[in-house]
Amino acid sequence: MKNRRIVIGALVAIIFTLSVVIYAQVSRPYRNGTVWNLAFIRMKPGMDTMYMNYIANEWKRNQEAMKKDGIILSYKVLTTEAHSNTDWNIMLMTEYKDLATMEANEEKADALAQRVIGDDAKQIQGYKDRLEYREVMADRLAREMVLEPRR
Repeated sequence: MKNRRIVIGALVAIIFTLSVVIYAQVSRPYRNGTVWNLAFIRMKPGMDTMYMNYIANEWKRNQEAMKKDGIILSYKVLTTEAHSNTDWNIMLMTEYKDLATMEANEEKADALAQRVIGDDAKQIQGYKDRLEYREVMADRLAREMVLEPRR
């Protein structure tokens, strides 16, 4: 009787394992896509031109250098009207192949920023200067979902 229970228990475990493996191989009508770093910014009243000048020059120059080096895939800037004093009105978007690639290239991206923007002291001063005309409301990582099965 004891051996029979052991055999039945082993069979149940095997069936469960097989069902998990079969379930894991199910084809889904969607798959993971690229990863986006999203920065939600509130430009202070009357400071739109000043911040957009920074975006169109320094920020873009760094994004283009990262794109050229294969660190990022693309970037975008979206603007909207703020609905309150605590709402963002510009979104900076940077697209990475995937989270692993983004993390693996952190040192390369930092070294590139040192060349394109300047050393740590210059970058810190830039952050301080931009506090006068913009506020970072939030920063998020988002994964694009591709509405097609994995190929």
